[in-house]
Amino acid sequence: MDISSDESDDWFMESLNTYKDLHVFQLEHPTKVIEWTGDKNICVAGYTGARSEILELLLPLKLYAGENQGLCAERDFKVQHGGFSEEPVESLIHIPGTRCVVTSGSSSSTLQIWDIGGDDSDVIKATGVINLKSTSAKGSKIAPGLADEPAVLHGSCISEVQLTEIATGQILYTVAKESSDSVSGLQFVNACVFLICASDGTLLMGDTRDPSTCHYPLEDSKSGLHWSFGLRSDSSQSEPSSCTVARISSSGHMLLSDLRNLQSPFCQTQLNVQHNTSKNDFLNVSWAPVLDRCLSVSGFDGTVHIYNTMNWSKEGQSPQPVFSHRGHEMSHEAKYSGSPPVVTTHSWHQSRPKTLLSAATDGSLHVWDWVDKITDR
Repeated sequence: MDISSDESDDWFMESLNTYKDLHVFQLEHPTKVIEWTGDKNICVAGYTGARSEILELLLPLKLYAGENQGLCAERDFKVQHGGFSEEPVESLIHIPGTRCVVTSGSSSSTLQIWDIGGDDSDVIKATGVINLKSTSAKGSKIAPGLADEPAVLHGSCISEVQLTEIATGQILYTVAKESSDSVSGLQFVNACVFLICASDGTLLMGDTRDPSTCHYPLEDSKSGLHWSFGLRSDSSQSEPSSCTVARISSSGHMLLSDLRNLQSPFCQTQLNVQHNTSKNDFLNVSWAPVLDRCLSVSGFDGTVHIYNTMNWSKEGQSPQPVFSHRGHEMSHEAKYSGSPPVVTTHSWHQSRPKTLLSAATDGSLHVWDWVDKITDR
């Protein structure tokens, strides 16, 4: 989609009323990861080129200035810590309560452990590796453990998923299922229970106290589609009754499931998004941590769509987003660089209800807080 200069200008004028905050930053290389390391800090890392930067950024202070924004000149992200990975970074997660992140790349068969530094140093240092079950495994998905001892759940295909203690490298748990299906995501529900989503949309529920897993294939698996998932839970020690799973396919088909009955989604709908079956690297669905039953979707084009699922019916048809962030495709770079950018990832702020961050293939990084015409009136 080519963006005309007039359309871009119209969007800019409109944005003065549709955003409470909108800050635009340009990274040297695009990122697939936006990971919170604190209330005002994120980690990003490049996924193009052999040597990739890992940066910890401080969010624009103007975002936190409240009514005194006129007194705060700082509108930009600030680099606080930085380092280099010898391979493109596909996944990056922060270990809660530490200054440690773990990354996986596209070329190595290990996970990298990093110390993102403190006040005494601005360098992000590699401090160790986690060896993977298979030497051919690349691009592992990673999820932080929720138990007391820092650990990560990781794997690129179902049969290679394991839980590894960070301090010792000891394997604490291995999934006892022979399956070469690739993992599109994994996440803990509580300290022991976790979910795996396979790229074909199958869900598996496991428990670190039991090697067997419960297996929930799609009833009418749509062949050739790639699926991504997001888990909504109310706390780090969630009960299954408080959790909802959203799955989205590369054709925009959305399924919502309750953890108590993963076999039968309680809602399914078709989103009105640009179908993108060839490139599924960026498909992303994420629940809002603060706004009840709101979720966001990206990876189809240069847009992040926000939906309120409160009134979705069992067979809803093309629900309308309550807001769409089009800033990446409307940027100056997008108008003149040929192919329009695609959003690579996005993330909700953990405590500010309508604040999100998003990144795109052109290296743009945005933080934005949209105006809800009804509730913000």
